[in-house]
Amino acid sequence: MPIDETLRWPVNLDRAAIEERLVKVRQAAEAGGLTEIAFLFGGLEKMTAAQLATAVVNAITQLQYKPEHRAINSQLEMVAMNLKNLKK
Repeated sequence: MPIDETLRWPVNLDRAAIEERLVKVRQAAEAGGLTEIAFLFGGLEKMTAAQLATAVVNAITQLQYKPEHRAINSQLEMVAMNLKNLKK
């Protein structure tokens, strides 16, 4: 596989799958000392769709110029592509 080939991302994640990914993002952020990012995803189950979307966008914005956290940012980008699937 060429190194520049784009992987296909799931675009049909439901809320449970989105939350599952965001829990992993939170855990990775905590492990990486990114407390501000981890804080954004505390209490996921109580957040509205709009609150989740805001948290995802804020986290992506904070990490966009930090290539050392690319793995976390990639997960956030995948979630962002699925935000349309969240129910209010």
